[in-house]
Amino acid sequence: MATFYCRSAFISDVHLGTPDCKAAYLLDFLRQLRCEKLYLVGDIIDLEALAKRAWWHADHGAVIAEVLAMARRGVEVTYIPGNHDAPMRAFAGQDFAGVRIALDAVHDGIDGRRYHVSHGDEFDSEHIGRSWILLLGEALHRFICWSNRRVHAVRQRMALPYLPLSIIVKSHIGKALAYIRAYEQRVASDARERGFDGHICGHIHFGHLREIDGVLYLNDGDWVEHCTALIEDHTGAMELIHWSEQPAALGRASRELVLPSPAAALAMAPLACRQRDLAELRPAA
Repeated sequence: MATFYCRSAFISDVHLGTPDCKAAYLLDFLRQLRCEKLYLVGDIIDLEALAKRAWWHADHGAVIAEVLAMARRGVEVTYIPGNHDAPMRAFAGQDFAGVRIALDAVHDGIDGRRYHVSHGDEFDSEHIGRSWILLLGEALHRFICWSNRRVHAVRQRMALPYLPLSIIVKSHIGKALAYIRAYEQRVASDARERGFDGHICGHIHFGHLREIDGVLYLNDGDWVEHCTALIEDHTGAMELIHWSEQPAALGRASRELVLPSPAAALAMAPLACRQRDLAELRPAA
């Protein structure tokens, strides 16, 4: 794949240390990525899962090594811990090998727009639950993730592109979609009250780019189910992209136009926008 140029990149919910993490796709993305700023928006290393079960793959260590290599090359790397790597919040304000730890951040877009950046678990109130997972039942979610791994393994052997099975389920359950929409509204309302043009987060494993009452809600998705990242190009436009064997652009928001396309579209339609299409969307740096 060709080198992928952008100004800023946002990734979250990688969950290194769990079998469901698609570290190989993320590693490929990071190795192709050329950016000035990289935001790690929480749940990068799943310390919660590792405390229960020690599990690690070589690709997971390679992802960490690649991030540190980017920092050494001069990329401004900001790590905002989430609820699954919450112990890292104790180190807020410190710098580790060029990676700055912060509870949240303000991102100034090159086009003048200002974004609040946080993991997003603070908008997940206790009476609703930490995520849509609790609406479906934890056991069902584990089964979905297990099925996703098996389907992925079979499709790889057949040389077929990645298919996010879990998002098909998530997109066809009314309660899950209602939860997602309510979450998006809470995030956008907070950004509006704080005077930001938008909010960038993760947490709910549902990449989406949406304008809500004049405020941009930008969710960068995850690398467990959907393999998505949010990037800012050199005009200031924000794009949600999927990265696997067949990279695809899922949505774009510039000052002039917002073209929302939830990650659900990845499972419902052919990946017509391949890497060659991504290259056409932005100039080389």
